[in-house]
Amino acid sequence: MSLRHARDLQSLAYLVAVPTLALWQWWNGFHALAYAAMLLLWIGVGVIHHHHAHRPMWRARALNRATDLWLAVLQGHPTYAFAATHNANHHRHRHGPGDWARTYRFAGGDTNHALGYLLHPFQAACVLYPHFLAHLVRLRRHRPGVWRWALLQYTLVAATWLVLLAADWHAALLYVLLPQLVALHALLGANYFQHAHADGRSRWNYARNFTGAVNWLYFNIGLHTAHHEHPRVHWSRMPALHRALRSRVNPALEERSFALYLLRVMLLGALLPRWRSRSLMSPTG
Repeated sequence: MSLRHARDLQSLAYLVAVPTLALWQWWNGFHALAYAAMLLLWIGVGVIHHHHAHRPMWRARALNRATDLWLAVLQGHPTYAFAATHNANHHRHRHGPGDWARTYRFAGGDTNHALGYLLHPFQAACVLYPHFLAHLVRLRRHRPGVWRWALLQYTLVAATWLVLLAADWHAALLYVLLPQLVALHALLGANYFQHAHADGRSRWNYARNFTGAVNWLYFNIGLHTAHHEHPRVHWSRMPALHRALRSRVNPALEERSFALYLLRVMLLGALLPRWRSRSLMSPTG
C-alpha cells in the first residue's frame, strides 16, 4: 500500500463517509442523526487537510496530488493555503507577536471566552486572506508552476459549487456549503482553543494541549505543543512526543477533556468568575 502510515485508513474512511452521508441525504432528505454525524466528520476533514499539508499521506506524488484536490473540494478551500500562512507564519512565530492570527491581536485583546472563540475565525480570515492573495501574486512571478496548481484547486472548488448549486441550490446549501462553513469555522477556531491565554512570548508555554477523546476523533489534534515542535512528524506519533515534552509546559495548559474545558471556560466562565480562564501572558505581552 502507498499510504505512509496505516493509521491514515481512518483518514480515508472520513474522506469517503462525508460525501456518502451528504449524497444520501441529498437523495433521501434530511436526517438529524446523519446530519450530525456528517458535521462531526466534516470537521475531521479539516484536520486531515491540515495534517496532509504538513505530511502528505501517500508515498506516491500522484496520489498526494489527487488527495490535495479531493480535500480542496470537500473543504471548500485549496491545500496550498496552508503553505501560504499556516506553515510559513504560524509555525514560525508560534502565537508570538509575528503570528498574523495570534488570538490577542484583535479587538478585546488577550481573551479566552465564548464570544472570542466565535469571532476569532472571522477575524483571522480578515487578516489571512490578504496574505493568501499576496502569496498567489508572488507565486505567479517566481513559481508559475505552483501558481497554476493553486489556481487549479480554486477553479475546481468554484466549479463544484456552481454545479451543485445549479443542480439543487437548496440541497447544495444545506448539505455542502453550510457544512463546509461549519468545518472551516472549526478549523480556524481551533487556533483559539489551542492558544488563547497561552503565552506567545514563552519558549514552551505558547499552546494548550487536550489529552482526551478528542484526539481519537480528530487525529491527535489536541496535542498541539508536540505538533508545533515536530510539524513534519505523522500525527500518530504525537502522544509519545507529547509525553516527552509535557514536563516543559506549564500544567495549566494541559486539559484532560475538551468537552469539560468547553463547559468550564466557555459556558460556566461566562456566568461565574471562578471558572474563567487566566492568561499566562504578562500585561505588557
